Amino acid sequence: MSSPAVQIRSRGSRVASAAVEKARLSVVPRARTRAPKVPFVTLVSLLLVGGVVGLVLFNTSMQQASFAATSLEEQATNLAAREQTLQMELEDLRNPQRVAAEAQAMGMVVPRAPTFLGLDGRVLGEKMPALPEDTLNLTPAPPIKPKILAPTPTIVKVMAEPAPAGKKKKAQGTQGRKRR
Repeated sequence: MSSPAVQIRSRGSRVASAAVEKARLSVVPRARTRAPKVPFVTLVSLLLVGGVVGLVLFNTSMQQASFAATSLEEQATNLAAREQTLQMELEDLRNPQRVAAEAQAMGMVVPRAPTFLGLDGRVLGEKMPALPEDTLNLTPAPPIKPKILAPTPTIVKVMAEPAPAGKKKKAQGTQGRKRR
């Protein structure tokens, strides 16, 4: 029998030769498989068309929202102006001067002496009828202007000088002639 060292060598050479056989590369013909272009181009085109359509729809909805907001702002402005007008009319209707003027127009006057009714039903004060002469002057007199602001007017009469007797007026008979 052989020695263990020889056995290991022969076994190592067999393993090495088997490994070399396995490690040998051989040329394999390439199998070219091309991916079909039509589905890829279709996918990219659909994405682009979808994006453009989406942008157009988004832009359209934004424009509609903008028009609606503008319309609502205009309506709010008109309503605010109407509210202000109504508020001014209400203030005018509540004006004490106007109320007093309408009361006088209906024939109401201020009594000379007021009378009061107590909680127990007694009348306090002297009862006196109100007369038309008791009407108050609701429009105050205008303030008096100082004399310096309202001076008396100075009137100056200017007499026209008579025309001298030696000069005569031009004849007006030339207007009727025709020019040739």
